[in-house]
Amino acid sequence: MTTILLLRLTLRNFKGIDEFEFNLDGKHTKIFGANATGKTTIVDAFYWLLFGKDSQNRTDFQIKKLNPDGTVAQHMLEHEVEGVLQIDGIERTFRRVFAEKWTKKRGSVKKEFTGHETCYFVDEVPMKEVAYKAEVAQIIKEDIFRLITNPVHFNEQLKTEQRRALLLDICGDVTDQDVISSNEELKELPGYLNGRTIEQHRSIIEGQKRNLNKEIEKIPIRIDEVRRSMPDISQIDVNKIDTEISNLRDQIAEQENQLQQIRSGSAAIDIQNNIRHLEGKLLEITNRLKAGSVDLIAAQRKALADHQWEYDQLTQQIAQKRSQCQNNQRRIDAGKATAQTLRNRWSEVKAATFEHKHENEGSCPTCGQALPEDQLQEAFEKAEADFNRQRAQTLESIQMDGKASMKEVNELEASNETLLAEIETLTQQQSEKQAGIIFAKTELADLDDAMIDPKEDADYQAVQQQIVALQNQLKDIRTLEQESVANTQQMIASLRTEAAQLEQQRAQVTQANAVTARIAELEQQEARLAEEYEQLEYQVFLIENFIRTKVSMLEGRINSKFKYARFKLFETQINGGLKEVCETTYRGVPYSSGLNHAARINVGLDIVNTLSVHCGVTAPIFFDNAESVTKLIDTNSQMIPLVVSKEDATLRIENMEGVHA
Repeated sequence: MTTILLLRLTLRNFKGIDEFEFNLDGKHTKIFGANATGKTTIVDAFYWLLFGKDSQNRTDFQIKKLNPDGTVAQHMLEHEVEGVLQIDGIERTFRRVFAEKWTKKRGSVKKEFTGHETCYFVDEVPMKEVAYKAEVAQIIKEDIFRLITNPVHFNEQLKTEQRRALLLDICGDVTDQDVISSNEELKELPGYLNGRTIEQHRSIIEGQKRNLNKEIEKIPIRIDEVRRSMPDISQIDVNKIDTEISNLRDQIAEQENQLQQIRSGSAAIDIQNNIRHLEGKLLEITNRLKAGSVDLIAAQRKALADHQWEYDQLTQQIAQKRSQCQNNQRRIDAGKATAQTLRNRWSEVKAATFEHKHENEGSCPTCGQALPEDQLQEAFEKAEADFNRQRAQTLESIQMDGKASMKEVNELEASNETLLAEIETLTQQQSEKQAGIIFAKTELADLDDAMIDPKEDADYQAVQQQIVALQNQLKDIRTLEQESVANTQQMIASLRTEAAQLEQQRAQVTQANAVTARIAELEQQEARLAEEYEQLEYQVFLIENFIRTKVSMLEGRINSKFKYARFKLFETQINGGLKEVCETTYRGVPYSSGLNHAARINVGLDIVNTLSVHCGVTAPIFFDNAESVTKLIDTNSQMIPLVVSKEDATLRIENMEGVHA
């Protein structure tokens, strides 16, 4: 068990206290003072020294002394708290200093406020913040420190879940299997859990219940919506309607068959066949009358076509030869131009003379010495011979190219003379063919004029009169058919309208049946969902029964760890369900309602005692309004009650009897 005692606490410029030294020597000590004299400041200073927070767990509280208007009373002060602790008999000194930073900028005479800094010391050794916090944490963690130094912290600062978790940590939890084994009614629960914890399964069940409840609430609305869409069929006789619809369909089919027979009448077909037969006779008469003339006309047309084809062939040949002449002429012109260029070039080369200069001015190109006269003459003669040879070769090459060019020109000119002669012959033949075409056209026109017109033949006219008579008969029959078709179609339309009206009534019956079936389906769904909801409720009952059993088992363990405090871990709701709580009670009175301040302090001290044992550490206990507590329970921790005393305008300390060992 680690024992932490407060030996001395010194405050300088901390909140409203300019300087105060609090010597306790590890003893139980009361602090007296009227309201606003700084009792709570002592507690804030102790917490701030260790953790940088006040007693309310705030980091942004005001450390500096303020004027009535809220401004800082005095700048450039160091705000300091120093505490001497005895930890298992060893003294340790902790000091925290909060100060303003004033900096003189370059070129300025006055210093300017640029922020704050905090300095840390352990046993007079300066430390960084991280190292300082590590030193404090090595002694005790902040959350544990607050639990065992403030008797109301457990009940007033921790949330329900935190209090429950801490109590379970103290007394030790019981396993789910232990709870299930202790109650026969819970034997079905593991099958529902399917490997999940009670909390996990309860969360799932609650979600499923919410979803099911939403679905169940929607179904009556859906049923009402569906029911409103149901048509009134109370006056409809379904069997009678079906019989009438069937009769109307038979009548429609009969009328449609009659319409088909009218449209395919045999009298009209016979007349049409006779007309086609007579039209065939007209064709035979026409062919007979035109038989001789047609053959002559055909022969003449063939002759005209032959002449035209031959004329076109001659035209094509003439065009090809003229095109060839034009191409040859372009090549002739180009060849003559080339020959003239070569002649000019030949004359230039022929007129060229030899000119010789020594490249090195008579010196050897290797050693730079002057060459002898005979060597210079030899070099001159050699250069002149090379020049003459190259000129002769160039002249010969030009002469050969010129001859080749002129040869091609002469050949092309000879070819053009031949082509022009052929064009003249072909043109004469074309003129002859043109005369033949004119003659053939004249003969063809004479044959057309001599052809007999079939419409002037007596037999042709008699057959034509028979066709006209039959066409008039067919027109009369068609007029009668159209009237009959119109009457029949009107009858069919009337029957279909009547049938459609009956089918509309029949559709209402079908719709009503569908609505009834849908309502039945929704009602079945509602029953199924209600059954599922009841099953979930049963699982909730098992879970709550489990919690009751577990709580009953835990309460005994938990309450055995405390001398005065008792704990209520669940409460029964109006609907019979259980709600997890963590209410501290003393002699049956809840901490949060009805328990007076003295009882709250003693119950809190009882909790601190148990927590100190559980955590293996004791520390000074501060609590306010101690004047209302006439008797404190025994505790192993150093007690520092804060007492409101109107007579004490300034803080006063008083050692209580006994020394905390």
